[in-house]
This record gives sequence, structure tokens and C-alpha cells, in this order.
Amino acid sequence: MSVGYGKEYQVIVVGAGHAGCEAALAAARMGCSTLLLSMGLDVVAMMSCNPSIGGLAKGHLVHEVDALGGEMGINADATAVQFRRLNTRKGPAVRATRAQSDRMAYSARMKRVIEAEELLDLKQAAVVSLEVGEEGVSGVWTREGLFFAGSNVVLTTGTFMRGLIHIGLQHFSGGRAGEPASEGLSDCLRGLGFRVGRLKTGTPARLSQRSIDFGKLQEQAGDSQIRGFSFLNAGLELNQLTCHIANTNERTHEIIRNNLHQSPLYTGVIDGIGPRYCPSIEDKVVRFPERSSHQTFLEPEGRASSEIYPSGMSTSLPPDVQLQFYRSMLGLERVEIMRPGYAIEYDFVEPLQIKKSLETKIVAGLFHAGQINGTSGYEEAAAQGLVAGVNAARRAKNLPAMVLGRDQAYIGVMIDDLTTQETREPYRMFTSRSEYRLLLREDNADQRLTPLGRDVGLVGDERWQRFETKQAAFNVGLTALEQRRISSSQKEAMMTLGLGDLSQGLSLKEVLRRPEISIEQLLPYVEELAGCGTEALEQLEIGVKYEGYIKRQNQQVERMKALEEQPLPAMIDYMQISGLSQEVKERLADVVPETLGQASRIQGVTPAAIAVLSIYLKRWKKEPKN
Repeated sequence: MSVGYGKEYQVIVVGAGHAGCEAALAAARMGCSTLLLSMGLDVVAMMSCNPSIGGLAKGHLVHEVDALGGEMGINADATAVQFRRLNTRKGPAVRATRAQSDRMAYSARMKRVIEAEELLDLKQAAVVSLEVGEEGVSGVWTREGLFFAGSNVVLTTGTFMRGLIHIGLQHFSGGRAGEPASEGLSDCLRGLGFRVGRLKTGTPARLSQRSIDFGKLQEQAGDSQIRGFSFLNAGLELNQLTCHIANTNERTHEIIRNNLHQSPLYTGVIDGIGPRYCPSIEDKVVRFPERSSHQTFLEPEGRASSEIYPSGMSTSLPPDVQLQFYRSMLGLERVEIMRPGYAIEYDFVEPLQIKKSLETKIVAGLFHAGQINGTSGYEEAAAQGLVAGVNAARRAKNLPAMVLGRDQAYIGVMIDDLTTQETREPYRMFTSRSEYRLLLREDNADQRLTPLGRDVGLVGDERWQRFETKQAAFNVGLTALEQRRISSSQKEAMMTLGLGDLSQGLSLKEVLRRPEISIEQLLPYVEELAGCGTEALEQLEIGVKYEGYIKRQNQQVERMKALEEQPLPAMIDYMQISGLSQEVKERLADVVPETLGQASRIQGVTPAAIAVLSIYLKRWKKEPKN
């Protein structure tokens, strides 16, 4: 093999998907010489499946990436074609932002951002193996015979490791439609001692816009008032594109049922485990026979594209069957398929083998992020990529890792889940996964994480100044609400606010606690609120109305800190601890939890086992060590 260009990098990132882009940008912005390797320079940050960013819980992740100084939220805002805020009639913990994106514009803009980053080199190459020595990873070898040296490597391989595409009973190697799979890296990781598994995902066909009769379909417009992802964007103006709603019917379902013998999912051709929460259309028809119809959203892939993405219709049936069942639907009677849907199997590395920093336990300096950790979704990938990039850079600078707790961020919840729970299907973030979800809202992601992003070197002066200005306005508004009062003599104000007859005065904070009162109604009585801005006003209203619940969750956090702050040394031999069942010993030895709190969340580890472990830990600390 010939050696590459001789330049040694502090951080090397393999794969330029959503995880890879965030990892590379984070490392470079923190001052590290960084290399981003992609199998193709025309597919940087490509949206392999749905042309959208955000959604339930996923929108929380995007806000958190943005608050820490990442790029996904800014890029999504800049290339969106439609915005919708979900769950607006529900509590603030589950309200979420979702944007339809211009698929090609999203990729092109992210590539420009990467190319403009001073300490970041973007190169085309396919990595086939790692160079690993006694000190850990020391570089990567490419299929082209080049060696790139670097002692911190982030693998963000997506669906490319031994990717196998299925369309009907036909299958062929590929990491994505039209792109080759990554060969060699899986075998290298197995050879290093990693446990490698197999997962599956899928995507729908892409339909020709001009072949759809939209007049027969229900329109779905974007929100009139746009709320973007990035805290840098106070307000967005956008000429939004319209989506449409279509529905399957009994004829559609009959066609699918009659052709299940041609589905790789139902003939045993596919071994990988797919996501329960995002089933294919054939899965839906089989698992929910009582349903006479399933809804799909027809989403444009971009302003300059005539491709339409039918959300919720992923399939691996043969192309002729796909065309047949689409044409059975109202408005799609003459539809043409531009790209058939397909399923894809790929290798992942079981994430119990990584630390909460996303560095692997087996090879020092090697980090995993994204679908290689068994997750699905652009947002989950980007969040992991940012954490891996930050920690690769911090390792390069001999600094301690940045680790997010479950009480700090959905990112912390996700990484904690991955490092404690066995991966039985592709992991997707849900708000229900967080026990502290009222603390981890979209609106307060900047309050929670921007100071941390500033500390690690990702938050620049402009973002920090905006954050400080917003926080100052928030504090002024809160003080004013606490100090201003409405007395019984203010009859007109009492009538306007529907307070009835007050025997004694109320602070405006007490008034705002009433469910029927909005903060906008108090603007005439508190001039300080006028300068707060929409986002600060929302945070004020949520903070006041849910104060009791928030206080209760903070108390839960404090109770858990006692466990979270007790580290578990990696050299503990769990098999020798008496009082633990064999199953618990094996689970602890497999995961090697970093703290007592993390141990408590491992499946099968009971409260009684944690008590035994706590007592053992106290004794272990007192014992002399060789």
C-alpha cells in the first residue's frame, strides 16, 4: 500500500452524513485540524429518506444541537420549504417543530459550510480499515491505498457498512440507492473485538409530481407564523410549499396482501431487524387488518424538483407492485414512480461497547456516532455526531470528555439509553423516553445548553451575546411579574382579565398562573415585557404556569444525583460480587456502567442489586489496590 499525503490530523471523521458533518464541524471549530472523508463529495449531508428535519422529540434534538453551537438547525432554517409546529394544543413538553426541507439545497448548503471551515479538509475516499496500536487508533486506510494519520477517529458510517438493498426478491450491494456499500470496515471492527449486528430500514418510492391529481387531495399548508429551529433566527419569512394528504383503501390493501410472497420482509430474505415505530406499508396492512385506510403525506422534495415523497409508505415490494398499489389510491390513478422504494440491511456496532462520551471501550481514540450505534433518523445522528466531535477534539487537547446527563438534554437521554439498554431495533427518540421531559423543552434548550457550548468553544460571540440579551430580558420580565400587583381598586383591569372581585391584590405572576390567562393579556400592565421578544415571553409563561411541576422534577433530579455522582471504576470484577444474581453480574460486566446511576438503568438490574452494589463500592474503595 502507498501512504497518503503525510499530513497528520488531530481528528478524522469517516462519513459525511448528518453525524459526520456535525462531528467534523465541531472538532474544527474547537481548533483541531480535522479531516472529513466521504465516499462521494456530491452527497454530503444527503437526506437518504424523508426530506424533513424535526418532528416529535426529534425537534428537541435539533434545538439542542443548535443551542450547543451545531449546524443542523441553521441549515434546516435556511433550506426549508414548509414549517409546522406539532402538538400546539398539548403541554409545552411535547410541542415540537418540523420543517419540510429542500433536499438538494440542504446538502449543497452544508457542503459549502464545511468547505469554508478553515481547519477542516473534505476529501473523497472510502475507508476500509483502521490502524490500531497499543495506544489506540492511529489512522485510517482507504480503498484507494491511502493512509491518513490521526489519533482520534469518529466513525459515522450510516447504512453503508455491508449495505444490502432489497427490492422485491432482488437484492444487491449498496449503501444507498445508486451508491456503493462500504466493504472491509465491518470485518476490521470484528477483528478488533467489537460485536457487530444487523439492522434494517426502508424508504418509499418517489413519485412524479406532474402525474398526481392534487385537485382530489386535501391540502396541508404550513404555519402562518413560522418558528424555526435556530435560536439565532428571531423570525423567518418563507414562501412555503404545500403538502397534500392521500389515503390507501381496501383495494390498495388487497394488492399488498396478494403480493406478500414477493416481499423480502415476509419471505425471510431479510435478516435485519427493522423499526416497529416506522413500519413499511406491508407491515401496516398485515399488523392492522382492521384498518381500512392509512394516511400518507405527499411532501415535495424541493423547489427545483418534481419528486414527491409519500411519507409513511416505505416498502420493499417489487416496483410493478408498488406502481399497482399507488395507482389504486385517489388522486394517484395515473401516478408514475421516479424511484422505487426499497429496504436496506446494514451492519451496526452494539452501542453497549461505547462510553457516554461515545468513545469506544475497546479502542482508545475511536468514536462511533449515528446509525453505527443502532439509531435511526437524521436528528439522532446529528446529535451524536456533535458529541463525538466535541469529545474527539477534547481528547486531542487532553481535556475531560463532555458528558450530558438525562436531566440536561434529550441528547443525554439518548446516549444513556444506548449505553445501558440492549439494541433490539433501530433506536428513535420519543418524548416518553425522558423522565424529565418538562425540563427538556424545545423552548429552553438554549438556557440548558448554550453556556456549556460556550465553555467547550462552540458558541461564538454573536450567539452568546444574543443569549445573554434574551436571558437579561427574561430575568427583567420575571422580576416585573413578581413585583407588579393588581389591587381590588383596579376595577377595569380586573374586568378585562376576568378576575372577578378581589378582596386583596394579586401579583401578576399569580394572575399568570391561572390557566385562562395568557402572558399577552398582561402586556398592557407590564411595560418590561414589551422588550422580551416572543421566545422569552414563551419561556416566562411556561415557567410561571408549570412552576410547581418543574420544581417537582428538579427535586427528582436532585434525588438521582446521589447515584449519578458515584463513579464505578472500570476494573471492578462484577462476577466476584456476592449477593448479585448471575444475570445481574453478566449484565453489569457486559455494559461496564460508568456510574451507579447508569447501572440502575440497565435492564434486569433491580433496586436490590443497586443496594448490594452500593455497599460493595464503599468496601472496595477502602481496600488497598495493587
